[in-house]
Amino acid sequence: MKRGLIIVGALVILGALTVSAFAGGFVVGRVSQTAPVSPTLAPPREEIIVAEEELPATDTPPVSEEPTPLRPTPDEGDLPSTLGVFDYELLETVLDLLEEQFYGELPEGEDLTYGAIRGMLLTLDDPYTSFIEPEIATIINEDATGAFEGIGAFVTMREDGYLEIAGLISGQPAEAAGVRAGDLIVAVGDTSIVGLGLYEAISYIRGPEGTVAELEILRPGVSEPLFINVTRAMIEVPIVEAEMLDDDIAYLRLTEFDATADDRVEEALTELLAEEPRALIFDLRDNPGGWLNQAINVADIFLDQGLVAIQRDSLGGEQRFTSRNGDLGEEIPMVVLINRGSASASEIVAGALQDRGRALLIGAQTLGKGSVQLPNNLDNGAQLRVTIARWYTPNEQPLHGNGLTPDIEALWPSEAPEGEDPQLQRAIDYLMGSDG
Repeated sequence: MKRGLIIVGALVILGALTVSAFAGGFVVGRVSQTAPVSPTLAPPREEIIVAEEELPATDTPPVSEEPTPLRPTPDEGDLPSTLGVFDYELLETVLDLLEEQFYGELPEGEDLTYGAIRGMLLTLDDPYTSFIEPEIATIINEDATGAFEGIGAFVTMREDGYLEIAGLISGQPAEAAGVRAGDLIVAVGDTSIVGLGLYEAISYIRGPEGTVAELEILRPGVSEPLFINVTRAMIEVPIVEAEMLDDDIAYLRLTEFDATADDRVEEALTELLAEEPRALIFDLRDNPGGWLNQAINVADIFLDQGLVAIQRDSLGGEQRFTSRNGDLGEEIPMVVLINRGSASASEIVAGALQDRGRALLIGAQTLGKGSVQLPNNLDNGAQLRVTIARWYTPNEQPLHGNGLTPDIEALWPSEAPEGEDPQLQRAIDYLMGSDG
């Protein structure tokens, strides 16, 4: 049974993560504090998945469900001093001089404004605080519906500006065309996407069903670039997969923490437990994250009363999210599968299960996307995502930039036999007592 990357939505799935509900690498993910109020709050998904946590897109932060505020509301006199020293007059002078003296054509429309905003955000040294143009914001909103037109791959943006294929959706065009996990997409057609923002890069890869994405790819171990044509298709992302494996082991895969993740997990788990399995494999590989409340609720299904996660902001605000007794998944022996595509909300859940001694983690290091973004919808349809907080596990493991280390490392081999899943098999061997 082949189970490479089955999908989702963070990484960016060619997907992503939000604070209201998502946590994780664009789908890398999503994490949030409140339930989504509309489908547009979900993280982007194109076939890319990164991990990113966000709060629901809104003009003001959502009201917290916890008694402790995420961050105190400052009085006007308490605003950061850096805002008071911003030299608007200097900026206006520069613009006037450019208009008077520049030899060439200045960008038209809002391009210059967008460029100035991006330049300002670059000084923050935070890739998740980002400005998203209206057209790309539309892609993000579309991803929240669970279906999109694209190539069917999970991607993440590396620190060096290269877009990496983090995983493939089984049976979809990218896999069929020969794209592999680990490939770096450097151009689409004649357009280089190196150095672009994640969503901008995704906008070149996605496109109408039936059209062709001409990908230029750098592949580790291959000296020359590869050129692969992928015919785009309508991609539908399954959220939950469940089945009974041999030896009475239950298998449950969650591909994204969307607004219904807890209900779907509970429904699937109910059916699996009716088969009286000896143990459960909970697969969070390539899950980019999603809504925070869903991450907490899903963790609660498997945990008795106790701490699940801690959220802290730069002003000293803190929220502690907890689980309660009495859920159906608290007793069954279990392990959790993770990999580099596991991000944000996935890391919150896996980290809680690991720290609380509920389950061993098997697989590879997770992405390390433990920051929270608040998406602010702007009047022109653009979106400004601002990092407002970071996540910590019950044992104070900082998720951001670190990720989770598996208890049992099981790296995916460079040449895995067709149709086999070595990481899944490692989990089965462990549960059967034959893991050496």
